[in-house]
Amino acid sequence: MRGILSIILVASLAACATPEQRSAQLQREVDDLIQVYGPACERLGYKTDTDPWRDCILRLNARNSFGRGYPTTTNCFGHRGFLHCTTF
Repeated sequence: MRGILSIILVASLAACATPEQRSAQLQREVDDLIQVYGPACERLGYKTDTDPWRDCILRLNARNSFGRGYPTTTNCFGHRGFLHCTTF
């Protein structure tokens, strides 16, 4: 029994991401958005690396995300480590 609990504990800890890993993942996602939508915003007349250019990138991504399907909402309740989430 302890062996199974140990395996579950190790597996659950391995699935956790450190703040550095989450930050690196978010940076990769931002870089992907810039690569995909940056040129389009430049062609629309926004100067690169300005706040309106970044806003354009976010708006284009939101528009394309919304167009891919129905918007979803996720609700979670519980406490740290024991969350129950539903998406609809």
